Amino acid sequence: MLTFKNEEQLKMSVKEVKRNPDVVLDIHEKPPGIQWFGLSLQHLFTMFGATVLVPILVGLNPGIALVTSGLGTLLYIGITKGKIPAYLGSSFAFITPMLMVIKNGGGYPAAFQGALYAGLVYWIVALVIKMIGSDWLDKVLPPIVVGPVVMVIGLSLSGTAANQAMYIGATAAPENYSVTYILVALATLAITIICNMYLKGFLSLIPILIGIVSGYVISLMVGIVDLSGVEAAAWFQVPNFQIPFVSYKPAFSLAALATMAPIAFVTMSEHIGHLMVLNKITTRNFFKKPGLSRTIFADGAATILASLLGGPPATSYGENIGVLALTRVHSVFVIGGAATLAILFGFIGKVSAVILSIPGPVIGGISFLLFGVIASSGLRILIDNKIDFDKKRNLIISSVILVIGIGGAFLEFGSLTLSGMSLATVVGIILNLVLPKQAKSETN
Repeated sequence: MLTFKNEEQLKMSVKEVKRNPDVVLDIHEKPPGIQWFGLSLQHLFTMFGATVLVPILVGLNPGIALVTSGLGTLLYIGITKGKIPAYLGSSFAFITPMLMVIKNGGGYPAAFQGALYAGLVYWIVALVIKMIGSDWLDKVLPPIVVGPVVMVIGLSLSGTAANQAMYIGATAAPENYSVTYILVALATLAITIICNMYLKGFLSLIPILIGIVSGYVISLMVGIVDLSGVEAAAWFQVPNFQIPFVSYKPAFSLAALATMAPIAFVTMSEHIGHLMVLNKITTRNFFKKPGLSRTIFADGAATILASLLGGPPATSYGENIGVLALTRVHSVFVIGGAATLAILFGFIGKVSAVILSIPGPVIGGISFLLFGVIASSGLRILIDNKIDFDKKRNLIISSVILVIGIGGAFLEFGSLTLSGMSLATVVGIILNLVLPKQAKSETN
């Protein structure tokens, strides 16, 4: 039995118990200056490509996306009281709805209005959860559902990583296959793994950053880096913010409401899935503290902020969660540093252009590891909770979730599409609620 000589010793012990002993830096621990910069830069490099790709696809200024993702992340950290190390970037789920709204005559102002409505849906759901509580989550999302869903989060992205690693332009077509690309991807992956396994000290904390930089140098040597954007970029640039009543006069758009608001339920399922992974990685329960209502409210606030500045809606990023798991650095100060760098780089054209010029195979090689780490976290949930797969119920639930999620099955209701992880989660929840504890053949 532990005994304490005085009250101060008791306080110290409680503080030590609250800290996760298996990490390098826990959530509220701040790294030294130069290490802080390196760790934050690692997160920035990891999320950069996906964050700027969304605005490029919908015709927005990538600089705005960087600024709004940084501001949204800082807002999220503030609202969640600095308890959750999550980075918020541009959401891919809104690409098609935004293009539909823009094309159907509403233009960009209507698309931003739709993003605002999506953020308000987040707030309404957060209010409902605040009123009824979140205890129902334990019944709706037991380990047999959570584990496979977390695996789907990582494995469903594996195709994206493979396409980036093998094909020019990440477009899967025989004529786009490149041996050079896949070799660069494998070299980047190998360097990252070696750094993670064999380096010591601070260098062991930034294997992804080292892998990306090394992959970039290799890409330069084999001639697959396009530097034309770097040459054309200005050192200082001000993103073209689209602020209501300044850049345009808002007008109600029913099409924007009907098309984009329902997508909030899709991204909310992603939000809950990412929290599941973070709960496992950090050994916390963010559903309880700071609470699901607060995290959903914060995500909605980030999306509303982006809509008011002319940026794409925000969502938490699995890539950055993978970095947390791999490096065991969970500090919110590191995430906040990445957000600050994103804001600064949104105004520094040359730096943004250099990061944007990182070739697909470099990101693909890194993603092989990051997405796999997420999937492995789901497998660990099943192992830690000793899920018995001799029981037909468990086997059925996990099997259906994995195949629907990884296979990319989808269900469309007008503008609302449940696909991949979202559909797999819904089906898994339903199966968990309706299937009996034991099959008839198991009770005899």
